[in-house]
Amino acid sequence: MRLRNRASEPRKGAPGWMVTFSDLVTLILVFFILLFSMSQIDMMKFKAITESFREQFFDFYPSIVPLDQPVGIENEMPAKDKDKDKGADSANTSLEDLLSEVQSFLDKNGLDDVILANRTDRGVVLVLQEKILFAPGQAEVIGDAYAFLDKVGELLQKLPNLVKVEGHTDNRPMNSFRYPSNWELSAARASSVINYLIEKHHLDSNRFIAVGYSDTRPIVSNDTAENRQKNRRVEIVISDPKYSKDELVTK
Repeated sequence: MRLRNRASEPRKGAPGWMVTFSDLVTLILVFFILLFSMSQIDMMKFKAITESFREQFFDFYPSIVPLDQPVGIENEMPAKDKDKDKGADSANTSLEDLLSEVQSFLDKNGLDDVILANRTDRGVVLVLQEKILFAPGQAEVIGDAYAFLDKVGELLQKLPNLVKVEGHTDNRPMNSFRYPSNWELSAARASSVINYLIEKHHLDSNRFIAVGYSDTRPIVSNDTAENRQKNRRVEIVISDPKYSKDELVTK
């Protein structure tokens, strides 16, 4: 009896040509690794080579393993991020220089007892007690304040930073024709300081924010005359550039 030939079953797995192709890809990859290990190459050239290599071979037979940054090459920061960091460093340096100049002026003129200067997360904060700026219950800037405000104005001409000026009072009630309460008085005092800086030093009014806090933000308890004097103050905040104008209002 004649035996019938059984049909040959198709081979399972990848076709034979794919094995040869994989070997070729592996050899080329080893070649580029050897090139890299034996020489120092420019980062941009290396990227161009790897992109060309990937487009020519891996797009046809994509790998499930992502192509990572080669060992030995530092990750490059995008130019935009570099510029941003440089800008932040420059801004911080400018504020530190401003603080140093202000402190030097205070030391030279013996004003440390009535004006404080410090660096906070908001920026450079200048705290001026009432007695160097205003007569009691008034909001017109007096002559004793001119020298210091002129120094601040000169420094602000060199910087683009936003400036917030805050008026603060103690908790004693205020009731006059011009200022019915401490709210009006504190806001008027902040505005007077800003008006002086703008008019005398020709600064852009859009850089300024005036806020009156009345007695809502005391720095010490209002239980003694000395403490109430400390709470009657104006704070000039030369802001950190990271704050927008809207953000600065709430700080």
